[in-house]
Amino acid sequence: MITITEQAILRIKEMVKEQENNLNTLRFGVTGGGCSGLSYRLGFDEKTERDESFRFDDLEVLIDKEELPIVKGTVIDYKENMLGGGFTINNPNAIASCGCGSSFRTKTNQGTPENC
Repeated sequence: MITITEQAILRIKEMVKEQENNLNTLRFGVTGGGCSGLSYRLGFDEKTERDESFRFDDLEVLIDKEELPIVKGTVIDYKENMLGGGFTINNPNAIASCGCGSSFRTKTNQGTPENC
């Protein structure tokens, strides 16, 4: 469904250890908004009946079943550089993104664009 690189898994596991609320399940998905209509979301959450669960090593990742077609084939990576580090998301379903790279749209889901 999606791929999470080894570097991203390591960083996420570090973030789990830093959590104060003891949530250790990663949620990946999309939400409406941003210049192009959809924005990614990554965070820690609890599983609901709407979720599909995936395992990467001992990391559980949740994706809302309705969002699966939008993120299918996505690769999540973590890269470090001299300015710091951050997650990169490469979604083959994205047909357009905004100039800042924080939002996108797909052929089948335009989302709800906001002013940037």
